Amino acid sequence: MKLPLMPKATAIWLIDNTALSFIQISNFCGLHELEVQGIADGEVAVGMRGFDPIDNKQLTKEEIKRCEDDSSAELVLISSDIIEALPPRKKDTKYTPLSLRQEKPFAILWLIKRYPSELSSLQIAKLTGSTKNTVEAVRNGTYREAILETKSPMDTGLCSYQDLEKALNKAKNKKDKAEEAAEKNGSETN
Repeated sequence: MKLPLMPKATAIWLIDNTALSFIQISNFCGLHELEVQGIADGEVAVGMRGFDPIDNKQLTKEEIKRCEDDSSAELVLISSDIIEALPPRKKDTKYTPLSLRQEKPFAILWLIKRYPSELSSLQIAKLTGSTKNTVEAVRNGTYREAILETKSPMDTGLCSYQDLEKALNKAKNKKDKAEEAAEKNGSETN
């Protein structure tokens, strides 16, 4: 079930401006009925401003009137082209503690030494939670610090064995496809 934007603020507006039951508001906003009752009593979401679902094209006045007249009816969210056109949310980068951040160059060097041609700079950057520029700097020997040792990114906790396995399989598949395309192009020119 789709929920309105800013459900608590929408619930506040519906409580203040309509005669809908707490159950109807809680079902529409995806909140618990007691939470809606707490909002109405002023115990929850104190100081929060209401969000008008009519102005924001999530409900119509007719839909609210229909549900006010029939307490068993449920509000239906208007599907909005704006909401559906929003890009999907990107996966957030995970937080890396300071102690692990210092291990990243060692892990990058370990991956470069073990898999020099298999893994691209971008794949190594994703595995270690680093940037492509950092990987390139380590690869070229122009990194700002001297890297004297290598450490496995799996042992340091920067990535898992499964993540490395997936990256290697992906690189292998990509290489196989490139070889097939080269063979196909080579046979067409002969």
